[in-house]
Amino acid sequence: MSVLLELADVRFAYPGRPPVLDGLDLRVQSGDRVAITGPNGAGKSTLLRLLVGLARPQAGRVLAFGSARTSEADFREVRRRVGLVFQDPDDQLFCPTVLEDVAFGPLNLGHPPAAARAIAERTLERLGLTGFAERITHKLSGGEKRLVSLATVLAMEPDVLLLDEPSNFLDEATVGRLVGILGALDQALVVVSHDRHFRRRVTTDERGLEAGRLVPYVPRCTYAEPRLRDAAE
Repeated sequence: MSVLLELADVRFAYPGRPPVLDGLDLRVQSGDRVAITGPNGAGKSTLLRLLVGLARPQAGRVLAFGSARTSEADFREVRRRVGLVFQDPDDQLFCPTVLEDVAFGPLNLGHPPAAARAIAERTLERLGLTGFAERITHKLSGGEKRLVSLATVLAMEPDVLLLDEPSNFLDEATVGRLVGILGALDQALVVVSHDRHFRRRVTTDERGLEAGRLVPYVPRCTYAEPRLRDAAE
């Protein structure tokens, strides 16, 4: 399997604060389905932003598709091949209608308007969003916005898909739809999620982000078994 993305010994700190990532390593290969979990503020979203150049490390290396990436020009290619779905869909959707939002990426990739529209319509149909093309984006429900934000990324046919808390605030039926969609994708996935059940349904490798580094995820018990003597009493 080829290595698509890599963070090597990465350190990142926000101004005036201790590092959130401190010697972190991550390698994403074709076919990988990696889940990342950890406490709030551990740096999970920052990690995803580093992979596409929306943040830059103070130390370490970011590599994508076999090349080190340091400049804005380097990351323009990365963003054409790596799709990031933000935690808040309102950060991703900015056009008046759903079709315009989903066609925006293909247009930026150089597709003529008619072809971009066709790609957008096919993507919406693929996600079960037929009939949404002329819907007003800001009037969609939270779950609908989340699916449309995924469509905006899939329309660009990325090699890797990065998802930041994709199941947040979704009802059970919409989560089920999302699981089915992700399960049918060929792309490598990196999923940041607090939802253990969701992670288990869409990924095969779980990591925990602790003290600035990724470690194998070990579930913590949420209750204590009573001692035999206590139970007898």
